[in-house]
Amino acid sequence: MAGSDKSKKVMEIASVPEAIEWQAEHLKRAGAENNARVIRALLAVLETDTATGRRMANWQGLTLEDAMPLRVAGGFHYLLLSGEEERLADIYRGAITDQGQVDALIVEIAERHDHTLLPWLDSPPQTNEAGRSASVMAALLWLSGKLGPKFELNEIGASAGINTMMARFYYDLGGTKVGPSLSSIRIESEWQGDPPPQNPVEIVRAEGCDIAPVDLTDEKQALRLKSYIWPEVTDRLARMDAAIAMAERAPPELRRMDAAEFMKERLGAEQEEGVTRVLFHTVMWQYMPEITRDAVTEAMEAAAAKATAEKPLAWIRVETNRETFKHELTVKYWPGGGDDWTMLAEAHPHGAWVEWKGAD
Repeated sequence: MAGSDKSKKVMEIASVPEAIEWQAEHLKRAGAENNARVIRALLAVLETDTATGRRMANWQGLTLEDAMPLRVAGGFHYLLLSGEEERLADIYRGAITDQGQVDALIVEIAERHDHTLLPWLDSPPQTNEAGRSASVMAALLWLSGKLGPKFELNEIGASAGINTMMARFYYDLGGTKVGPSLSSIRIESEWQGDPPPQNPVEIVRAEGCDIAPVDLTDEKQALRLKSYIWPEVTDRLARMDAAIAMAERAPPELRRMDAAEFMKERLGAEQEEGVTRVLFHTVMWQYMPEITRDAVTEAMEAAAAKATAEKPLAWIRVETNRETFKHELTVKYWPGGGDDWTMLAEAHPHGAWVEWKGAD
C-alpha cells in the first residue's frame, strides 16, 4: 500500500475500538508501554454504562485525527497527579502488567470518577514539550550559515509558550553546544548522524500565540498540561517542572490569538535589518482547521516574495509526516532557499533523539 493511502486509512478509522487499539500499539512502539495498557483498557470502558464510555462509543468525527484516546488518557493521568486516584501508580510504573488486571482497575476508576473524566473529551491534548526545541535550535544553527546569526522567533500553537522561551535553554546537540550553560532546562537529545553546524545563534525576540494558551503560573492549568505527558517518561515531567519555575520567574511572551491573525500581524510589523524573521511550530499543524493552515501559508508566501538579504524570512516545522508517521524537521527560507522544503532531520515525538540528515 502506498504511504499516502496507508496514512489516509489510519487517520480515517471509523471503528472506535480499532482506533483505540491502533493508538495503544502506537504508544507501545514509542516506548510508553504502561500508558498503552491504559489506553487499551478503554476498550473495556466502552462496555460500561459510564457517560465517558458512552461518549467514546458514539464518538462523532475521526477518532485518531481528534486524538480521542489520548484525551481520555490525559484524564486518567490527572487523577494520579492530583492525588485523587493513587492506584494508577501501579500501572504507570509497570507493577501491574496483566492487561486483564489493568482493564478491571481502569473500569473501576472510570466508574468512580466518571464526572471527572468526561470533560477531558471536550478538547484535544495540549502537549508543550521542551525537547522538541532541539530540532528548532538545530534548524537555527543551519540557517545561521545561510542568513546570519540573528533571529526573531514567532511560534504558532505555542500552548504554554515553553518553546517560546528556548533562548533560555542550554543545548548539546551531538557536541554542538549553544545557550546559557547554567540553564535549568538542558536539552541533550541522543544525536544520530553529524552534529548541526557550529554557527552562532542570537534570538533577539520571541513571541508566541495560541487560541487557548496555558498559563504555567496557574497551578490548575499547569497540572492539566502535565497530565498529557506520558507518565513513564519521567525526564519530561522534570523538564515541565523546570519550565513552570522558569515561567514563574519571567513568563513567555504569549498571546491568545488565532494563528493566521497572529502571523498576519507579525509579518506586517517592522523588521529589523540583519534579523531573520522566523515562523516555527512543533506538532500542531494537523490540529488547526484547514482554512487557518491555508491562511498562514498564503501570508508566508506573500511575505516570502518581499524578503530581502537584509530582511530574510524562514519557516521551521517539526511536524508529523502523515504518510510515514515520522516526525520531521523541515525548513524553507527566503531569499535564496527556493520554494521546496529542505528536510534536515527526523526526530522522536518528544525530542529524545534526533537523526540529522543535514543539507549543504
